[in-house]
Amino acid sequence: QVQLVESGGGLVQAGGSLRLSCAASGITFIITSMGWYRQAPGKQRELVARITGGGGTNYADSVKGRFTITRDNAKNTLYLQMNSLKPEDTAVYYCNVEGVMLSPYWGQGTQVTVSS
Repeated sequence: QVQLVESGGGLVQAGGSLRLSCAASGITFIITSMGWYRQAPGKQRELVARITGGGGTNYADSVKGRFTITRDNAKNTLYLQMNSLKPEDTAVYYCNVEGVMLSPYWGQGTQVTVSS
């Protein structure tokens, strides 16, 4: 079955950087997109960044210029480089993968905490 395992979260001071990784396994379908979402306490889950099967990317306005999403197809791994972190970036970050006519798959999440 599909497994998405996130890692790289942690506690960092404002202005610092973190790199999240999402290792994917068990994928037997064509991936239409992979992405990172986040959910802060009391808030809805929101898209942070997304990369399509063709390599196109899009970002939430709040992270443009600070976060970069990349994908290593050979390793089936998705990354999110997060720079200039702010306290409002504090959330649980989830990896997501989508395929044609399939419900999206989700990882278990990794906590990112940014202290001021």
